[in-house]
Amino acid sequence: MFRFDAIYVEGVKEIKSGIKQLLDDKYSDLFPSDKKSKILIKPNLNSNMNALTGNTTDLRVVAAVIEYLQCRGYKNITIGEGTNSGFYRSNISVVERLRYDELGLYYGVMVKDFNYSDTSPVTFARGVVAGVARECVEADFFINIPKIKTHFEAGMTACLKNLMGCLVGQENKKKTHGALSDNIVNLNLAIKPHLHIVDGVIAMEGLGPTRGTPLKTGVIFTGDDPFLIDLMCARFASFPYQKVGPLAVAKRRGILSDEHFQFVKEFPLERIYKFKPPAAGPLVTFIHNPKRQKYFLAIRQTPLFNYLCSTQIGGKLLYMTGLRQDVFIRDEMQWEGLSLIKDKCTDCGICAKYCPTEIALPYAFDKNAGMDNNWQEKCVRCLYCFSVCPTSAIEFHGTQGFMEEQVRQYGEIIRKMVK
Repeated sequence: MFRFDAIYVEGVKEIKSGIKQLLDDKYSDLFPSDKKSKILIKPNLNSNMNALTGNTTDLRVVAAVIEYLQCRGYKNITIGEGTNSGFYRSNISVVERLRYDELGLYYGVMVKDFNYSDTSPVTFARGVVAGVARECVEADFFINIPKIKTHFEAGMTACLKNLMGCLVGQENKKKTHGALSDNIVNLNLAIKPHLHIVDGVIAMEGLGPTRGTPLKTGVIFTGDDPFLIDLMCARFASFPYQKVGPLAVAKRRGILSDEHFQFVKEFPLERIYKFKPPAAGPLVTFIHNPKRQKYFLAIRQTPLFNYLCSTQIGGKLLYMTGLRQDVFIRDEMQWEGLSLIKDKCTDCGICAKYCPTEIALPYAFDKNAGMDNNWQEKCVRCLYCFSVCPTSAIEFHGTQGFMEEQVRQYGEIIRKMVK
């Protein structure tokens, strides 16, 4: 019997109450009885682009899970993720830029970048051995919280590919690329999270995982079988499972059964979307053809190529050609605070729906309102409220740094999407 559920949510209160009720009603038996158990939460922190772009796991979803766990009395909780190796190589902390460090401080939970973890071995195709973070295999209860998005290499990504972040550092991550889809499946056979909570509140379509377009779908999928859930995500996005690399491999290897397909076909999804596919440019399409990709991978792993990737000019060329999706901007955000431009505020309440810690927005930013005077203690500086305000009534004080590029690319798209 498969365990799978879908809830439809939007604002932070709906997300938190929906997850609590769902876990209480359907999944409470999975959680360990020992309140001292080591609980691991693994989000998707692919880059420094926040969840509103559709790229990374929503802080509101992770906050909801932490609150649920703490209400049940669990104390030993860790948020862990081995972030994008390009940022790691550039000495940029995605954990800090996405404010997961601040969320951890707010809730009193540990936050770990798996790129700096001790390793445990996992065997890949052709006998290649890679190292995954020991926290992933030693956790008493592992909760996988991926993001639904299209992916130009894997087709789509949700539960299965999210375990790539369990690999330690660039050296181990690059070992997957000899047979990417097969090795993603191998990872999921070696590391088996106990529960998957998929963030589809804001998904990504198009040229994901970084250069796509956010799509507000308002869904959270939950279950214990990552292959079933990813198959359901493909149906939800009207995306042929044969074009999702790990699912195609799972079908070929007999992991996906007729029962999986029948369950997914008959499950009453309330919403179905048609995601735009991750259509890459001609150069990327040519290079990533299976007949030629192995030659590119051989070049990509040479010291000279790695050196060129680390230079500013080399990085720009790779980004312009589409061979690299991310822009590794080194300028950090300098935060001096937020304030409310009262003449612009229409009291629409959108900003309050996006605050992970439920600050009384927007009035908290108005010094004369006298509401939520301790908001700065609760604020994790994620800038969700600033990003979604349709009238730009929330003013940022300081230097945006790397966020300036995100605002340039996605600012208007996000404000239109959340209305």
